[in-house]
Amino acid sequence: MWKLINRSASSEYEEQPEDNLLDETEGLCSLSPLQRLYGFAACLAAGLVCVFLSLIVFVKPIKFALLFTFGNVLAVGSTAFLIGPQQQLRMMLDPVRVYATAIYAGCVVLALICALLVHSKILTIIAIICEICALVWYSLSYIPFARRVVSDLTIRLFDTEI
Repeated sequence: MWKLINRSASSEYEEQPEDNLLDETEGLCSLSPLQRLYGFAACLAAGLVCVFLSLIVFVKPIKFALLFTFGNVLAVGSTAFLIGPQQQLRMMLDPVRVYATAIYAGCVVLALICALLVHSKILTIIAIICEICALVWYSLSYIPFARRVVSDLTIRLFDTEI
């Protein structure tokens, strides 16, 4: 927007070099499509490596929680390379998935608190199970009608009425 205003204003006068802070940061933060793809792949791979390493230390729930949570955050954050961090936040805070995002973020924080501050293995395992469920529900929010199908299926499977 600023570029358009500056160009229309400078077309009346002679061309002057733009000295805008926003333009400079935009140039620093812009990545080529190939660089975005590399960033996405590297972040996703690092997240998956952390998740797989967490399975090795599964018998130690606190280390497992740290690696697993960090891997999940890296994997979810990797899509910011593809669509950009602003668009990622807009999509996460979209009314359709704002509750799923809040529950997932809360479960991530809860898992880290249980692992780092409380040092309770049972609470950490419960927090990780909640985190996994929240991540699945959050991921389903990106697939049209997926949450409705899973909800209907769950109701049919666990319905006690005959």
